[in-house]
Amino acid sequence: MAKFKGVGRHRRRLQRLKGRELVNELGKRVFVAADQVRAEAHVLIARGSVQGAGHVPSKPGEPPNLDTGLLTSKTTARRTAPLKAVAESAAPYSVALEYGTSKMAERPFMRPASRKVQAQYTVNISAGVNSIIRKG
Repeated sequence: MAKFKGVGRHRRRLQRLKGRELVNELGKRVFVAADQVRAEAHVLIARGSVQGAGHVPSKPGEPPNLDTGLLTSKTTARRTAPLKAVAESAAPYSVALEYGTSKMAERPFMRPASRKVQAQYTVNISAGVNSIIRKG
């Protein structure tokens, strides 16, 4: 029977792929991505905004302009499961702004934020898997 070098090491690598260490590492990275979406949404809302008396509503199709600060204060990121996280806005008018209504065109802020973060998210998840595989 043929003998192969490194079989034990390879088995240990494969075991790490289904272990708690991988879940913890990827869970952190998933949450970071959700938090990056939240942060990017804040940036989109605040960019070029004037609060108070000089407030100007955003144009249709553009992110909403910051006014009272409720929208950004209610936009959060949270972990919902070991490998799941969500960026969400709980402001009462978030859905109306994001998707529009019969009387107002959409002013999306979460979808553009998500698209901007998506490419980096893929890179970070791959890096997390690779870091666990390469240990030991």
